[in-house]
Amino acid sequence: MSIHEVNMAQYVTDERGTFIPATQRPDGSWRKERRVKAGYIPQDEVPIYESKGKQWMNSKPALPPGVHLDTKQKEKQASQNISKASKKNEKRKQKKKEKRDTEDNASGNVDDLSSQMQEADINSEGTTSSLQKRLKNVRKKLKQIAELQAKVDSGEVIPAQEQKDKLARKAAFEEELRELEAKEERNE
Repeated sequence: MSIHEVNMAQYVTDERGTFIPATQRPDGSWRKERRVKAGYIPQDEVPIYESKGKQWMNSKPALPPGVHLDTKQKEKQASQNISKASKKNEKRKQKKKEKRDTEDNASGNVDDLSSQMQEADINSEGTTSSLQKRLKNVRKKLKQIAELQAKVDSGEVIPAQEQKDKLARKAAFEEELRELEAKEERNE
């Protein structure tokens, strides 16, 4: 009887044929010996089937002629396998974030804005139009806050943190509106 290792499994060959010897399980019970045919390959070691087309594609070079591995790796790192849709969504999110930041800077610092407007010369035509634009913008924000407050009061909307922040800035917007209207009356 001879023992030899083929494909990482031990086989025993004798006058009866080739077989896998009995082994003990972790719980102490014994597995029976299993008779195998010549050329037996265990299921775990059977190679995965590849069609002719897949074999042909795998045999082709990965890079087109003239492209070096370094440039291809740089392109992969740059794109990071992101789909077009996710790239568009990322750009949209970035634009919204930038817009929100500029709005917060414009409306969040009401005291700074009012002091800047007091320092500005309101007699020129360009500054008056900017005053009117700011008035329109503040009125629009107050209208949005009123609509949001109505939805929250009716239970139609549960406010997110950004919406809560917007509702909290209502008093600042009202103060700014009074200041801007007072300046507008002085100019007329």
